Amino acid sequence: MSMPNAFTASLSPRERAEYGRSARSRVSRSAHADIEPGGERPDPIGVIERQSATRVPELVPIRYGRMLESPFRFYRGAAAIMATDLGLLPDTGLRVQLCGDAHLLNFRLLASPERHLVFDINDFDETLDGPFEWDVKRLAASFVIAARANGFPTAEQDRAVRECVQAYRTRMREFAGMRSLDIWYAQDDADQMRELMASSMSKEARRRTAQATAKARTRTHLQAFAKLTRVTADGRRIAPDPPLITPLEDLLNGSSVGEEEKELQTVFEGYAGSLSSERVHLLSRYHLVDIARKVVGVGSVGTRCWILLLLGRDDDDPLLLQAKEAQESVLAAHTGGQRYDNQGRRVVAGQRLIQTTSDIFLGWTHTVSGLDGQQRDFYVRQLRDWKGIARPETWDPSMLRLFAWLCGGSLARAHARSGDPVAIAAYLGGGDRFDRALAEFGQAYADRNERDFEALGEAARTGRVRTDDL
Repeated sequence: MSMPNAFTASLSPRERAEYGRSARSRVSRSAHADIEPGGERPDPIGVIERQSATRVPELVPIRYGRMLESPFRFYRGAAAIMATDLGLLPDTGLRVQLCGDAHLLNFRLLASPERHLVFDINDFDETLDGPFEWDVKRLAASFVIAARANGFPTAEQDRAVRECVQAYRTRMREFAGMRSLDIWYAQDDADQMRELMASSMSKEARRRTAQATAKARTRTHLQAFAKLTRVTADGRRIAPDPPLITPLEDLLNGSSVGEEEKELQTVFEGYAGSLSSERVHLLSRYHLVDIARKVVGVGSVGTRCWILLLLGRDDDDPLLLQAKEAQESVLAAHTGGQRYDNQGRRVVAGQRLIQTTSDIFLGWTHTVSGLDGQQRDFYVRQLRDWKGIARPETWDPSMLRLFAWLCGGSLARAHARSGDPVAIAAYLGGGDRFDRALAEFGQAYADRNERDFEALGEAARTGRVRTDDL
């Protein structure tokens, strides 16, 4: 039986389940414990060096410096290494729209356009279609690495992974029995989830989750506006904090400012064309007043990322947008999936498919630089809107397990929107064989990640790579 990336609507649920179970002949559930590649593993430092070659040269040392802070920070910046490793392993062939970088810090509280607080995936730079288990494996390994950073024993590391994978498996089985529209409308409302979990949480866990949701609601665009801007003689402008935030005129020291401003104006105008008409109308109420380059994240450091400050009625009516360069997904060389002529569009299309609710200003564009003649793709979104960011370094084992359960269920919901929940649920089955295999995988991959982390440290010590601690 042949099957396209998701599933064929004409097949019955029984046929789809049969297809899912047949995937066990390609790779058994227990075989997912194995991390040994089917071929020679490329040099991991070489993998990230090739990525760095396409990035802003003066920012690359910041990327390496951040990755060398800890094995977990290294893991956050090493999606390309893991994609290479996963591409060498046998896969199920059960395809979904992958997040592509599903480590635990890419799950967080977000605001819906209806102003509800929801729990969802937040980062889609690497999104592409591929085998569902790749996301699950990256998420599982991230919990082992985070638990090790906190000094938790191996048993607690494994419990977190198994909690995560069990939540994924059991929720996927729930989606397998649901109507397609019900799957599409499903979302994880933060307040409802907190009420449902209250009876199973400790008093401390209830306090901390309530605190987290309350704090997320304070992280608004107005808070970002107050923090990131200042009043100058020319009006409200982005406050410099070099090299992390550098206004355009400071970045270029007066040379080629007009050319760069023209390019970024093209980015802004082209981006508006990717929005629906009512959102173009809303955007037209604002005018662009300032632009600055911003260093973001760990894995993204070195890509071109701009903050755009727009004002509406007056200085009390701001809009902060982030235009972030989108390069080819780290998965592209390993999935044989769809290729895009605009990587910003790839990110936006993947986000809209995976997320239950997306930023109203989410869009994409591209530009040809007047400085070096290179075409670059960008996606655009609001800089901050009710985002609650996890702090796993402050958690005890019970909080880590709770977050693992939330992430596993959220990932299942994302995959059920684009893939076939019936086939995936049938492959996983009702037992814990897949859960136990992923706990073994997480341990083995965390060991590998630590070795790769040490290899980057050695590369820094020998001068192969240069680092800055920022």
